[in-house]
Amino acid sequence: MIDRTNVAALIPCYFEERHIRDVATRVAAQLDTVLVVDDGSTDRTAEEARAARVEVLRQEVNQGKGAAIKAGLGALGKRDRVEFILMLDGDGQHLPEEIPRFLAEANRTGAAMIVGNRMSDLRGMPWVRKTTNRIMSAQVSGVCGQAIPDTQCGFRLIRRTLVSALCAAPSSRYDFETEMLAIVARQGGQIGAVPVSTVYGDEVSKIHPVRDTIRFFKLLARLKREARSGAASGQG
Repeated sequence: MIDRTNVAALIPCYFEERHIRDVATRVAAQLDTVLVVDDGSTDRTAEEARAARVEVLRQEVNQGKGAAIKAGLGALGKRDRVEFILMLDGDGQHLPEEIPRFLAEANRTGAAMIVGNRMSDLRGMPWVRKTTNRIMSAQVSGVCGQAIPDTQCGFRLIRRTLVSALCAAPSSRYDFETEMLAIVARQGGQIGAVPVSTVYGDEVSKIHPVRDTIRFFKLLARLKREARSGAASGQG
């Protein structure tokens, strides 16, 4: 049984001084362990996170969201009492009050990973993002061999036993969140989903529309090659 005592929150953030104190405080109301990873921000992100009385791991140089997540996974993965790690963004797009949904689903299904699904309520999602999410989710689901309705959602829960495999992944920016899914599937893990709210406020997306799209398709091509190679090896 997992509960607030053995699930640790990981919040990667970059230039989130306006939001991180509120987000971290609300997460701490749900889980006993909260770790904020400041990915080289030069504003007051780290100070605001500490004001919420949570742990802060600061990277001196910006390395990318994937690298920040890996740093947090590496730190939390060493703690024996942590059984699951819950990830969410520090900009307020994810509602900490919905964390219990992830714990309930993990207890119900035993899934290795639970991903938030924003696609069940699209009223607040821009048309372009909705269409892009559907296309990308279909592609990634095909690579993973299981249906994942919203592969682009960063609100997710994962077993600590998968940390070593995840930290060995070559990707280190936004593409890492996609590679996480492929790694879990390759390890034979079930990937579940829970409905979460679509929240858009004054946050500004840090995704570069051209550069990060290119990274996504390069990653997708590599994952498909690896899947074919694995299938061929299995047949041999």
